[in-house]
Amino acid sequence: MYENSSSAVLLTLETLDVSNANIYPAFIFGTLTYLLIMFSNLLVLATIAVSKTLHKPMFILLVNLPISDMMGATAFFPHFLFSMVVENRQISYHACISQAFLIHVYGIGNFLILSAMAYDRYVAICCSLKYNTIMSPNNLIKINIFIWLINVSLVVTLFLLLVRFKICRTNIVDLYCNNPSLMKLVCEDISVNNYYGLVSTFLLQSVILFTIIYTYAQILCTCVMMKQSAVWKKAFQTCGTHLLVFFILQINALFTLMAHRFNSVSPLLRKALGVSILIFPPVLDPLIYGLKTTELRKSIMMFLKRNVGSIRM
Repeated sequence: MYENSSSAVLLTLETLDVSNANIYPAFIFGTLTYLLIMFSNLLVLATIAVSKTLHKPMFILLVNLPISDMMGATAFFPHFLFSMVVENRQISYHACISQAFLIHVYGIGNFLILSAMAYDRYVAICCSLKYNTIMSPNNLIKINIFIWLINVSLVVTLFLLLVRFKICRTNIVDLYCNNPSLMKLVCEDISVNNYYGLVSTFLLQSVILFTIIYTYAQILCTCVMMKQSAVWKKAFQTCGTHLLVFFILQINALFTLMAHRFNSVSPLLRKALGVSILIFPPVLDPLIYGLKTTELRKSIMMFLKRNVGSIRM
């Protein structure tokens, strides 16, 4: 029997497989992880906002990353932790769509943000004399708008194609809602959705990988030709950090997508990979940038000393 997707349908998420003895330790660990994500990302945001020395294109683009990370974490953790305590894995259809929408905006957004940051590093190192002109405030605003406009447009289209269907099942095969698991609730022909998902993923990944490979190849060539240790040091500090964050996200996303596409993958592995993409990038991004980017690290330390000192007084 088909259920109207506009009605108050309750869906059931995959069970957590956590014993009663381990529920509260798992809840505490999950809560601490969520608090760490929110605190560290808010710290990066606040530091960039109040530190005038960080009001540069590189850090203004970086602001998008903690916003995206907090969005993804907030879409997942509160409901996940609540359902763990009450031992109820049900979620309304509309809440499920909202959660999936925000998680996909987070995932696509991070890739676009990292691509824009790669372009910024390319201009800074390879076109240093034109950097202020190319990365002017007006152009920076356009880049930020472009990131979120493309991101939201892709995800809105994805879910408009999904919600036109009626669902005939109510069991979500993942620990949280996402487009692949929601499509498995539909008993109608979803070929158009599959084609759109495959084509948009292929085009997006092609553009992102081309941007990363081209920009860093150019940066490497510039460093080799200039033969200046200062240039190498600058490139390593900023570009190495950026590449590390990108590869963590890319590898995580690749294995998660593969786990959904191949039925032979263990459900336990698929669940673990699905959750990891919502935990590792939001946890590691602020830590990596905060520790590896010298300017940001120093500004964070000054920000903490100033504010902790004022609280003690």
